[in-house]
Amino acid sequence: MEAYLLDWLNLLLRWVHVITVIAWIGSSFYFVFLDNNLLKPNSPDLLEKGVDGAMWAVHGGGFYNPQKYMVAPKKIHTKLHWFFWESYSSWLTGFALFTVLYLWNASTFLIDKSLMDWAPSTAIAAALAFLVVYWFVYDSICRLFGFRKHGELIVATLMLCVVAFAAWLACQLFAGRAAFLLVGAMIATAMSANVFVWIIPGQRKVVAAMTSGEKYDAMALAIHGKRGKQRSVHNTYFTLPVIFAMLSNHYSFLYTHPQRWLILFVMMFAGALIRQFFVQRHGFKLGRAANPWPFAAVGGCLILGAILAMAPWGSTKIESDATSPPASFANVKAIIDQRCLTCHGAQVQMKNIRLDSVAGIQLNAQNVFQQVAVTHQMPMNNATGITEEERATIARWYQAGAKID
Repeated sequence: MEAYLLDWLNLLLRWVHVITVIAWIGSSFYFVFLDNNLLKPNSPDLLEKGVDGAMWAVHGGGFYNPQKYMVAPKKIHTKLHWFFWESYSSWLTGFALFTVLYLWNASTFLIDKSLMDWAPSTAIAAALAFLVVYWFVYDSICRLFGFRKHGELIVATLMLCVVAFAAWLACQLFAGRAAFLLVGAMIATAMSANVFVWIIPGQRKVVAAMTSGEKYDAMALAIHGKRGKQRSVHNTYFTLPVIFAMLSNHYSFLYTHPQRWLILFVMMFAGALIRQFFVQRHGFKLGRAANPWPFAAVGGCLILGAILAMAPWGSTKIESDATSPPASFANVKAIIDQRCLTCHGAQVQMKNIRLDSVAGIQLNAQNVFQQVAVTHQMPMNNATGITEEERATIARWYQAGAKID
């Protein structure tokens, strides 16, 4: 019953998380689009009101005329909408999902004893430390270098180094699937913290000064807009890398690769470059930026390079020791009974796979061979302690025809 209820909780949290992430990323992409398409108006009435950029758009049978004011308009005549619950809801649902799936089952999903044999409580504390430490490192780098000459280049270079180190360290400490997700989660935490710590508080100070009825220093308030814009732009570059990290847990060939940390970093870097292409594309059309195609080309080449580097060019046939005895079905069933039925038996059927009968084993023979002998993905993080000899026995049985004695 507990596993059944956890599956429902996992499904519902994942559903809500995807919805809120779509809302957050969608609004982020839209405002980047606006920034790259708003043109300085020539109309005297708009210039008098302080409009710095405007555009016309048509959608759903209606016409829209978004306008951007530098610092703040003289007066807000209608309700002011704040874009922050999309961010907060994304993080809260994501952290809840991470808790249910990985922290609640740390001994199964978070810990790989072949990498680090530690207590679940210690592994959980280390995973949470990734989220906290990354934010403080990123925030410190932005505050120290963000507004210096060539500051954004310095920040980008340092953060690439930080992310590369974090990816390597996570893959040394945690199970591959958890490591990929954790690197994505730490960046997503920084994205939401940007909104919570800098963007929204800065905007509130601007609005409070503007609506106070007292004279305010527009130049002094401009720093809040400048800092908020900086963190907002960073967030849009983070989106594609984070999405890749979150999706990667469905593809074991990624997080079981011997150089998985490098694969993760390369793919996330490629995502950031491709996002840069989209950010600059409209600006290029309007003559405000250099041709952005090289960013997309380099990102695409990095992805292609990863695909070629990971390709199984040789045969997947596993070489057997000539002195090894033939593997009988009885040997294989004994291994499966001991190592696999915890998750694929009568009580629990993960991925809807049952291996507690001869028919079930025969039906899933190819999956068993692939997951146990080829990718070594199962048992999950080797929680049941399967040996290399047992994996080889399953391989010999399958390659000999997976016969039922």
